[in-house]
This record gives sequence, C-alpha cells and structure tokens, in this order.
Amino acid sequence: MSIPHGGELIRRILPEKEAASVIEGAGDLPNIQLEESSVKDVFNICNGVYSPLQGFVGRDDYRSILDSMHLASGPAWTFPIVLDTDQDTAASLSDGSDILLTDESGSAVAVMHLSERYDYDREEMAQKVYLTTDVKHPGVEKTMALKDVLLAGTIDLVRDPGLPFPEVTLSPVETRMTFKKKGWNTVVGFQTRNVPHVGHEYVQKWALTVSDGVFINPVIGRKKVGDFLDQVILDSYRALLDNYYPGDRAFMSVLHFEMRYAGPREAIFHAIVRKNFGCTHFIVGRDHAGVGDYYEPFAAQDIFNDFPDLGITPVFFKSFFHCKKCGGVSNEKTCPHTGEHIINFSGTKMREMLTSGQVPPPEIMREEVARAVINHDKIFVE
Repeated sequence: MSIPHGGELIRRILPEKEAASVIEGAGDLPNIQLEESSVKDVFNICNGVYSPLQGFVGRDDYRSILDSMHLASGPAWTFPIVLDTDQDTAASLSDGSDILLTDESGSAVAVMHLSERYDYDREEMAQKVYLTTDVKHPGVEKTMALKDVLLAGTIDLVRDPGLPFPEVTLSPVETRMTFKKKGWNTVVGFQTRNVPHVGHEYVQKWALTVSDGVFINPVIGRKKVGDFLDQVILDSYRALLDNYYPGDRAFMSVLHFEMRYAGPREAIFHAIVRKNFGCTHFIVGRDHAGVGDYYEPFAAQDIFNDFPDLGITPVFFKSFFHCKKCGGVSNEKTCPHTGEHIINFSGTKMREMLTSGQVPPPEIMREEVARAVINHDKIFVE
C-alpha cells in the first residue's frame, strides 16, 4: 500500500466535546459561508484526502504551486486549494483569529485558524493552472468569478457536512483499512465521471491481472452540462460490479470533488488523492480531466515524466476499441486490424442511444449497465 503523500495522513476532526464547544460559541466568531465545492474541500482536507494540506494554502504555497507544481515544503502539488472572500470581509478579520466556516444553510462545518490574507492575480492563476484564460473553459470561468482576497490557515472539522451517498463515502483511513482486510498490497485506482462501457471494463480488468485489487473512485459533485448525473454513475457501476467482477477484487468508494477540468495538472492531483486513499497505481487515460480542445490528447500522461518521485505509479492507456475480427476489446499494441473491423467507443453515440432509451450493442456496453442508466428519468447534468 502507498505511503500518504508527504509522509503523514492528515486528520483534523475535533473530538465531539471540543466540536460542541466551538459550535456553542459560534456566535462570538466571525463566520464565512462556503459554497458547496468549498465544503467538499474542507471535508477532504480534514479527512486526509488532500494530505499533506492542513488547510487552505497560504501565499508561499500558492506561489510555489503555480510556479513549480510543488508545495513550498517540497511535495508535488499542482492545484491551489484556496478560500476566497471580498475585501471588506478580509479587512474585518485579524490574522491569528478563529473563523467559523458554515455551509450554505448557515450550519457550522469547521473552524479556521486564520494565518494570513493575501491578494492574487486571477488571470495568472487561470493561465498557469488551465493553460488558458478563455472564460469558456469551466475552470477559468470559476477562477474569474473568485473574490479579491484569499484566506489561509489550518482548519478543524466540527460537524460532518452530510455529503450525499454516505454509504459509499470513505475516508483514506477507512479505505486503507478495507484494503488491508482484503489483503491488498497493490491497488490500482480508477477515476471516473462517466458510466462504464466495455472499454472501461477492459482497462479495469487488465489492472486486476497485475494487482491485488481495483479501486473504483467516481467523482461526485458539480460537473459541466452534459456530464452524467452522480446517481446514474453509481447505479451503473453497481450493476457492473455485481454482475461481472469477483467480489473480493473490486471495491468502490466516491470522491466528493468538483471537477476543475485542468487537464495535465489535474491528472497529477487526482493521482495524489488516490495515493492518499492507499492506491499504488493510478490509471490515466486519453485526455484525462480535459475539456474541449484545450489540451493535447496525451498531455495528462506526458506530465508524469516531470514527477518521477510521485510515489504512485501511473498506468497509461493510449486507446482501446472493439475489434470484430479479434472478437473483443483490443488496443493498438495487441491488434493489427483497422477500418471496418474496428468499433470505437463513441461517447456521443452511446449518449444518444441511452437518451433515447436504447440499449447499446453488447460489444459497447453491458446490458445490465445500460438498463441501470435508462431506468432513470434524467441521465445528464442540464
């Protein structure tokens, strides 16, 4: 099993009595209301998903992340996890003070120990993280909407934020315990924001041939229009796992995270997160975490050359397809055929069929998976 990123699995959850005391005295603390994505960031920081982060990043880490894709203390880190606020609110706060962080309903989630407030350049952040300042990019659009000042400081969770799908929401402590009980020493992580087609199954089962187990880790949270809804993704994977996987070789838990679509940088970030969950390997496909035509198809794989000491082994797949002549899923290394023999896994075609209630052919998608999808009245984010 992998060593947590930075060497230590962070866990910043206040004991029940301390948490109750903070909540009781909440009226005496300044508070900042978080949007949904920031609540998830808080949850992930305090549960060790983002180890070694112990809070929202400060100025030195922010600059180091943008300029070198590492934290100031050394570990690789490619995406700044920040908390923004307006200038008036920032001016009313004092470094060294505590701030109550609440969810959108006003309920306490965490207490932040404010260490600093700092200005930043939105365009610089967008250009360095997303390699573009085009506001049509969903990550750039979100960046340009950030407020003027960033807050930094360690945070402690005082209340479980009640994220959806608690039955499949496990912390790194829990996934590591699960892997240990299963006797898994090598674990391949697989991220997804799609329902599984036969090509995905091919990749995952290949992973099973070279490891003790595969960890299916769907991203749960706000996505772009046209992405599959969270419940649809989970139900489709349950259908696949229940019908086509050995029960002791595959395991699913979710990642509560808002996709940034940062392409190469986000691929490294996703690998770090799976390292913290306990994975030793991480599958990186074509255009991982990409959107539109902002990144080269294999940029998210090439960037791993710059991180030889990441502590988790990337597994790359250039392409895979159904070959009618070979009689199954193949890739460019194993199949010599072209043209009429090849059926590519067209996301557009699959979406059209599922939307119209059709079950795609078996060489594209398992019938049980397709029916788990089309049983839903709504399939996609609108």
